[in-house]
Amino acid sequence: MPVTIEPFTAQPIPGGTKGVPLGAVGIAPSEVSAHRWRLFDSDVIFPACILKRSAIDANRATMRDFLRKAALHLAPHGKTTMAPQLFALQEEDGAWGFTAATVAHAMVYRKAGIGRIFYANQLVDPVGLAFILDELQADPGFEFLSLVDSIEGARILAEAAIARGMTRPLDVLVEIGVPGTRCGVRTAEQAITLVLVIGALAPHLRLRGVEAFEGVTNTDKNGLQIVRAQLDIVRQVAAHIDAGLPAGGRPIVSAGGSAFTEAVASEMASWPFAADYVLRSGCYLTNDHGLYAAAQRNTDLRGTLRFDRMLEPAIELWGHVLSRPEPDRVIVGIGKRDISHDIDLPKPIGWLRRDTAVIRPLDADARVVGLNDQHAWITIPASHPIAVGDLMALGCSHPCTTFDKWKYLLMVDDGYRIVDVIVTQF
Repeated sequence: MPVTIEPFTAQPIPGGTKGVPLGAVGIAPSEVSAHRWRLFDSDVIFPACILKRSAIDANRATMRDFLRKAALHLAPHGKTTMAPQLFALQEEDGAWGFTAATVAHAMVYRKAGIGRIFYANQLVDPVGLAFILDELQADPGFEFLSLVDSIEGARILAEAAIARGMTRPLDVLVEIGVPGTRCGVRTAEQAITLVLVIGALAPHLRLRGVEAFEGVTNTDKNGLQIVRAQLDIVRQVAAHIDAGLPAGGRPIVSAGGSAFTEAVASEMASWPFAADYVLRSGCYLTNDHGLYAAAQRNTDLRGTLRFDRMLEPAIELWGHVLSRPEPDRVIVGIGKRDISHDIDLPKPIGWLRRDTAVIRPLDADARVVGLNDQHAWITIPASHPIAVGDLMALGCSHPCTTFDKWKYLLMVDDGYRIVDVIVTQF
């Protein structure tokens, strides 16, 4: 079933909205492209967050080719964008399902008509669990896969299913974690014990496979060794589950966020049993100018299976130069409320002289050294010609915590003409 976007794009854009043309206020996002506004020539209320359509399309093609070559599925993590319009593009590309981390995510997905949700978290909230059980009862075609990492968690799910009078089992995967970090059993022995417990809770629970998230480690050689150790446990548990399935049965085996995608895919390709192997990268669609760009350039993190071409950064934040209080200091109207700062500070990538059309690049001599709520502090050579009133573009490091700062993002073509308004559901 195609992703439904109309419920999210039909509501008029309200006044007081940052990052959209004033002329867009009061009209539906789906109607904006007809006006053919250009980012720099229209009455956009800066700062603005833009998505480059050509980069997104290139990244889609790169991932499609990679999945075909690696014989893998993709359940992209929707929390990155929480934008049903972008989900629809991923669905067009053959997404196996969509990954969620909260019940609120799942509610948005269901409103968008998504029929398979991979819940990459522990589901113990009774209100959220009741919503999921109701959806499963109401829609026989809806598939929901949840994680468990404890006997207590498995029992909570089974008891809720019993109390609800469920006529179909809750599908679960055992989660494998990394010591000292977040959810997931720590050893193969613990996981196999949990497999037995889940089996004893049938028919209320049904074991479907094993899962891990490797993105809790550093993106360096030491982090890669930790990831490989984690994946080795996944392999052992998957082999144990596979041996216990009926003839022709296939476990679901899932890992692979956005930083170690190639390494994880390469490990899975070497395993000697058939499974539905599912990656869950969400950031590939836009990539970034920081964390993921650096990880992709780091050959130590790349496996034997590789993308045929580099992913491209698709996100840019544009804001005005507000002040040049010192020769080597520029203050730009983009702050913590506009762009991610949880991993790295943003990166200056370009600038535009007011009332002109030529975007000029910025090199490493321009650096963001601090952020306030609405201001970026940037050091720049004293000889640089940028002036108050000009526009500067910043690239982010970590798309997830940039998207969540925007209700509306502007999709632009290579001439920065607005071709769509992307609506988020955070």
